Amino acid sequence: MDGQNITVKIAGNTYPLKASTPEMERLMRLAAEAINAKYAAYDAKFPDKSVADKLAFVTMNEAISRITAQRKCADMEEKIKHLISETGSYLENIDKK
Repeated sequence: MDGQNITVKIAGNTYPLKASTPEMERLMRLAAEAINAKYAAYDAKFPDKSVADKLAFVTMNEAISRITAQRKCADMEEKIKHLISETGSYLENIDKK
């Protein structure tokens, strides 16, 4: 199966997409819902701005969220590495006490 053809609507525009798996389809639909929710909030706050401007705000918001999440993951990976190292040192020295 090459994928499922789906259609999502974002900011009033319809986009045909192809989802490679049912999970990807679900993610695409959830993403469209999230975009539309944020777009609606910006639309209410800035009714005189263009659709492109409001979508740029949504994009900036999503990019900030993604970068923040990536940084948190990197910090967690460092903490995990540190804990693994400490656990390894503890286990190596447990018999020496």
